[in-house]
Amino acid sequence: MSEEAAPPAGASLHVDWPEYHRLIERLAVLVYESGYRFDFLLCLARGGMRVGDVLSRVFEVPLAILAASSYREAGGTVAGELDIARFITSTRGEPAGRLLLVDDLVDSGNTLQRVGEHLRQRFPAIQELRTAVLWYKEVSLVAPDYFVERLANNPWIYQPFERYDGLRPGELAEQLRNSATQTGVAGAQERTRTSTPFGTRT
Repeated sequence: MSEEAAPPAGASLHVDWPEYHRLIERLAVLVYESGYRFDFLLCLARGGMRVGDVLSRVFEVPLAILAASSYREAGGTVAGELDIARFITSTRGEPAGRLLLVDDLVDSGNTLQRVGEHLRQRFPAIQELRTAVLWYKEVSLVAPDYFVERLANNPWIYQPFERYDGLRPGELAEQLRNSATQTGVAGAQERTRTSTPFGTRT
C-alpha cells in the first residue's frame, strides 16, 4: 500500500514543516484506505514520534513508544550500532493483536528489520505486524507495508526539526532576542508609516 514519487534531484532532500505534516496526513490516509484496523500503535523514538502522535490522534488509538537509535556518529549522519530500549512506554500493556509500527523513514532497513524481530520474539501475542514510514529508500534491505514517497537514490533527508541538532540553549535564546528586536523595529516602522497628524489611518 504505497504512493510513488519521483526521486529528488541532488544529494539531499530538504523538507519544511507544512510538507512534513502533509506527508504524515497522506500516510494516515494510506493506512485507512488499506482497511488495516490495528489494535496497537507503536512508534520508534525519536524519528517516528511526530508521525505516531498524529496517527494516534487521527485513529484514536493510544500511542506506545519504543526508543531505538543507530545514528550516533558524525553529527548523527553515520549509522553506528543499533540500540533498542528494553521496555516499551505504553498505557495499554504489552503489544498484542494487530500492531502498526511507525517511523519517519526506512534507510538501510536494519532498524525496521531488527525491531520487527525483537517485537515478535518478546511479544508472542502479536498476531500481525505492519510497518509505516514517510520515506522508503530503495537501498533498504526491507520494504515497509506503507510509505508515502519512494526514493530511488539515497539522499540525506533534512527534516524540519533537525535545525535543533547542535543548537544550544544560549544560541536559541540569542536567536529569539534578535527575532523579537527585528519584529519590534518592523512594527514601529509600520506604525510610523500608517500614522497621520490626526491619528492612524485605517
